[in-house]
Parts: sequence; C-alpha cells; structure tokens
Amino acid sequence: MEPVVRYEREGNVGLIAVDSPPVNAASQAVRAGLLTALEQGLADPAAKVLALYGKGRTFIAGADIKEFGKPPSAPTLRQVIERYENAGKPVVAVLHGTALGGGLEVALGCHYRIALPGARVGLPEVKLGLLPGAGGTQRLPRLTGVAAAIEMITSGRHVEAAEAEKLGIVDAVLHESDPRQAALAYGETIAIDNASVKRVRDLDQKLQAPPGSFAAERKRIAERFRGRFSPLKCVDAVEAAATLPFDQGMKRERELFDACMASPQRKALIHVFFGERAVAKVAGIDDSVAARPVNEAAVIGAGTMGGGIAMCFANAEIPVSLVETSREALERGLERVRSNYETSVKRGSLTTREMEHRLTLIRPTLELATVASADLVIEAVFEKLEVKREVFGKLDRLAKPGAVLASNTSYLNVDRIAEATGRPADVLGMHFFSPANVMRLLEVVRATKTADDALKTALSVGRRLGKVAVVAGLCDGFIGNRMLRGYQRQAYYMLEDGALPQEIDRAMTGFGFAMGPFAVGDLAGLDISYANRRRQDATRDPAERYVEIPDKLVEMSRHGQKTGAGWYRYEKGERRPQADPLVEELILAASREKGIARRSFSPEEIVTRLLAILVNEGARILEEGIALRPVDIDMVWINGYGFPAHEGGPMFWAEQQGLAKLLGEIERFAKDDPRSWRPAPLLQRLALEGRGFSELGAA
Repeated sequence: MEPVVRYEREGNVGLIAVDSPPVNAASQAVRAGLLTALEQGLADPAAKVLALYGKGRTFIAGADIKEFGKPPSAPTLRQVIERYENAGKPVVAVLHGTALGGGLEVALGCHYRIALPGARVGLPEVKLGLLPGAGGTQRLPRLTGVAAAIEMITSGRHVEAAEAEKLGIVDAVLHESDPRQAALAYGETIAIDNASVKRVRDLDQKLQAPPGSFAAERKRIAERFRGRFSPLKCVDAVEAAATLPFDQGMKRERELFDACMASPQRKALIHVFFGERAVAKVAGIDDSVAARPVNEAAVIGAGTMGGGIAMCFANAEIPVSLVETSREALERGLERVRSNYETSVKRGSLTTREMEHRLTLIRPTLELATVASADLVIEAVFEKLEVKREVFGKLDRLAKPGAVLASNTSYLNVDRIAEATGRPADVLGMHFFSPANVMRLLEVVRATKTADDALKTALSVGRRLGKVAVVAGLCDGFIGNRMLRGYQRQAYYMLEDGALPQEIDRAMTGFGFAMGPFAVGDLAGLDISYANRRRQDATRDPAERYVEIPDKLVEMSRHGQKTGAGWYRYEKGERRPQADPLVEELILAASREKGIARRSFSPEEIVTRLLAILVNEGARILEEGIALRPVDIDMVWINGYGFPAHEGGPMFWAEQQGLAKLLGEIERFAKDDPRSWRPAPLLQRLALEGRGFSELGAA
C-alpha cells in the first residue's frame, strides 16, 4: 500500500503531502506518516524549507471519526505537533479546503501558514462537548488575541481565508488553485529570504487581556450556552494561555480536556454528531436507488413558510419559482424575503452582492403553469386538506413526468393529498419548520405509495439545503408535532393545577431548552395551534381533559408576539416576554371553575413531567414505525423544537436516566391521571428487560 503521507523534494523545498482520502483525517496512520516524512525532510541536506499540504480536496480536515471514544494511539497529535514546532528547518502549512480541529492545530504548530482562496479554518471541538486538546487553546490566542480566540473556540465556527489573514491565523492568502504549487512558490520565497523558524508558542504580544475580561466572558458564555459544560472550559483554557507559561498552559489544557471527556455532555453531543449522519440512511432502500436530479424547484405560496422555503433553495444555488395567486400576496412575500436577507446583511453574515444574487434565483410569478419546468414542487398553502388537494390536482396536470410533488404539511394525511393526483409514487411530505430559512429540521413524510427514489430525492435535497432531513411515517403530526401535542397538554394541565407560564418556561430553559413551551407558542402564533384544535374537535374524545385557557387567549385576539400579547405581553419592538397579570387571573379563574385546588410545582417535577410525556409518546411512535430509529426522534427534537443538544435528545436522555426509573415516574403520574399516562408497551418491555432504546437498532 502507498503511504498516506509522502515526502519529495523539488529545488529548495521538501514537500510533505498528506494523501488519505476523503478528507485527510488525522488518523493514526496519518500521524505516524507526518513524523516519518518530517524526519526525511530534516535529513535531506538540499531541503532548506519544508512545506506541508493536503492532496485532494482539503488539508487535514480534523480527527478521524473512527477513533472517537477510543484511547489515543501513538503517536498522539500533541507529539506530532511538538516535533514539527521544534523542527530545525522552517515548516510551512499550506491550507486549502478545510483545516479544522486537529488539522488547524497541526498548522498552528508549523512556523508559517498560508491559505488558498476558499480555505476555511476552525476549532469545532466544542460541538462535541470537548475543547481543542492538542494546543489549540494555547497557540490560537497568541496569533489572534484573547477575545477573538475565545469567540472562535466557543462557537466552533469556520473562518474564511480572508478573515483568517486579518486575525493573524495565516500569514498570507495566495491566489493559487494548486496547493502543491503554492507550497513550492511560498517555500522558495522563504528559502531565498533565509527566513528563520518562527514558533507560535514563543509569541506573547497579543495575550494581554483587560482586568475582569475573563469573568465577563464566562458570564456571556454561560448566558449564550445555557447549561453547556465545555464552552466554559474553553474560556478557562484560553485564560491559562494568557496567564501561565506555555508548558504549564498545555498541562492545564490537558486537564480541562480530560474533564470534558469525562462529562456526560460529551457522550450526548457525540451521539448527536453521529445521529445527524445516521438519519440520512433509510433501511430497506437499496444503495443502488438513485435520487432524481433536481436542478430547478418551485414553491406554491409566498407566505411566511413559502418565502422561507424559497430562500432555502436560493441559498443553495438552486433556481426556484415562487408562485402566488395575487399580485399583492406575491409582493408581500417578496418584501418579507428581501427583509430577511437585509437583516443578514446588517449582521454581516451576508454581503449585499450575495443578497442580490440570491434574490435573482427566486423567480416570482402568478402563473401556476411555471411549475412545468421544475424537478421538485413544494406546496406551502393554507393547512386545510381540501385546499391542498385542489392544488395537487392542478400540479398533477401541469408538472412534468418524474417531478417530485411535496406538501409542506404539519399534520395532514399525505395519502389523502396524493389521492388527488394520478401519480401517488411522486408525492410525499416535506415539512419545513418556521422560520424555514433558519431552522435545520426537515421532516420527510413517506406516504403509502411514495417511490423509493422520490424519498431519496427529498432527503438529498434536504442535505443540499443544509437541513437535517428525517424520514417520518404517516400519522397526525408525524414525529415532532405528534409528540408536541402531549408536551403542550401536560403544560396546560400544570397551569390549571397550580403553575404559571413563566414558572414552566423557566424550568425548561433551566434544563437547556432555548425557549419554554409558552414562549414558543407566542413566537409561532397561538392562532395556528388554535386552528389545529378546531380541526380535531370532531374526533376528540369527550372524556379527554380539555384546557380552554389557550382558546380564550386567541378569542381575546392575543395571538402571541405578532399581536403584542399572548401568554405574555410584549412591548412594541421588543421580543422579551413579560408576565401579564391578566393571563394569571385567567388561569386562576379556570382552576376555580373546575374546582381544582392549586399546588406548587418544583422545576424538577415540571421537567420530569414534560420530558416523560415526550419519551412515552416517542416509544409509541417507534413501536408503530412512524420513526425508523430512536435517534431519528432525537434529531427531530434537537433540530426542530429546541431540545438541548448536550442532553442528546429525549430518547437518549431517557436512556441515561434509566428506563425503569422513568417508567416508575410515569406510573406514579398515572395514579392521578391514568388516561394521560398510559405507559407505552415498548417502554414497559425495555424497562423490564433492562435494555435501552439504543439497542433497538434501525427499523
């Protein structure tokens, strides 16, 4: 076998090439090869400069995911970097593609760094519940300064080449497309200039930080990453760089890294990392089944959802027609899209030129016949079955053969929608979450007759749009909204029984949710769930306990943030919820009318009740085959409903608690409310057998 790292020399430059497809991950073989090639270069008397680069599409993209969770094998990345740093000849790192995590740490151990256009660098370990453990927290602040290093390390974001040069991470950006040629050109320049070895560890000019700055950073990070362990440890590590000699700082980094490794959050976040990859695989569909090509899309309806979906396609460089029935509705939709993009420009995440380009990819039209050229058509009209069936009947006549026809329905039976066409194999659900241009979740709903290649097409498009696409089966609400129904119902019950909205929301944000259920309701619009309850009125069991408080709020024109009042009140121009005495009085009156003696709820009981009901319904969804795997449910709730990623999702969280313990809580709640708390048979069986959801495997 060819070595994964090879040495050669051309002129004065010794070239060290990493060639370990697909992303040159820093595996044990690569680490060993880096040391061997370095020794060859140092022993080559004709090599005045050594240049390290990656073959293929990237530099060293990061750690080898196959080694996650395993004991490190020699040589460690720290050992490799230390040897490069102490090499007696100048070493240049040539960055193209991505240099992330351990890849960037290797580059920081080199004496010079250059980047090619399009290169991105970053230290994303925090997303796995870790911190950079091979010197990244000690070397990066010596180049960027303390504040920039903390921001980069705690966010884990990727930094483009131009910004990396401004921050001091790279010495130059060369307008060269071939990393080997760039290595030769820059290496010869260093050789001619007789440049010296320049170790990052020896730099300390940028390490000064104002008094109190680390305390301020910890406060900011604690607020931003509520409940997260590793971001605060990242701040501790950067503080060590600023306050300790380098070798002591490295020792402190290792202690903090080990603390992160031992944290339950690390296990949860690794579960999420692999989970986002697992959901792309659908058992029962052969690998030979190919997705249909999608070069053009169409979206029917330019409302909030339709406009957001159109933005997703434009952001992915896919031309999309945006279809409306009236000029006024179309212009409102386009204005909303432009406003969203302008907000991104103001934040600096988008340039004006990029905004204008994306707007050109959205083609507004009043002609439904425009869908004839689209490979994928997504209907995003009002959530009424008869309205959607009418639209699909027209699409059946207008769309070209082989086009995938998708409904952005939140609850409705996609089989009934498909019946309106003569091509049910092409029909499925693509349930985007609001705001569609921001939220990562996409539920892909497989109808009874959906063809395998149509399903693969929706999953493939979802990935192109940057979504976490999860397959769901047919039922009212699919995976996420079906579970949400029980979650909301228990929150409403606790209102009547003694809690207040702000108490419940505070408990759930304390657990780690981005928002509590009542603040979420105000954000989404209380009128939407109201309309769904009216749809369910005819089939609702009269014996079910029904809480009328949310209905009364809507009937008082309190629809949430958009009307300035819902569960909370909102000052004009503000999104910060404020407790409203009127709502409290409404809740107290509801309790009195039903003769309920109110009691207090601890934050722990609130969290347990709401999570237990999620897990119980999730177990039913698994048993019915609505979700393929437990991890699919976890990815839905993390990416669509704000479940804290560092807890791994509801099914992962339940397994960490112990299913027998959770079943005991459900049985305790069932003594007072047997109707709501019927234990799921799958949960009972697994608890009795001492097994966990993760042992179920793929469906």
